[in-house]
Amino acid sequence: QVQLVESGGGSVQAGGSLRLSCAASGYTHCMGWFRRAPGKEREGVATIDNDNFTTYAGSVKGRFTISKDNAKNTLYLQMNMLKPEDTAMYYCAADPFFYCSIGSRFRVWGQGTQVSVSS
Repeated sequence: QVQLVESGGGSVQAGGSLRLSCAASGYTHCMGWFRRAPGKEREGVATIDNDNFTTYAGSVKGRFTISKDNAKNTLYLQMNMLKPEDTAMYYCAADPFFYCSIGSRFRVWGQGTQVSVSS
């Protein structure tokens, strides 16, 4: 089973940018980013497959960009125009049970990286 390690979280002011990375220990067809804010359920942020087909949550579309370096088995999430409501623990995930989509359940999860956005 592939293992995932996230990095790149931190604190930033509203309007700022951060880039998250997720290194996978092996090949994965589909990877994604999810987040859980305090007191809220986990939600899908974005997914990407090896054909570069992507899905995004409506709340991040136009601000976040997911990408994948297949040679390095590394996933990225470029987050621009960050808002306080983007504050959450962000998790990398791989290997969905069914579709490569933010609505799917994934088998493999990273440990998470915290993103905090202040107003």
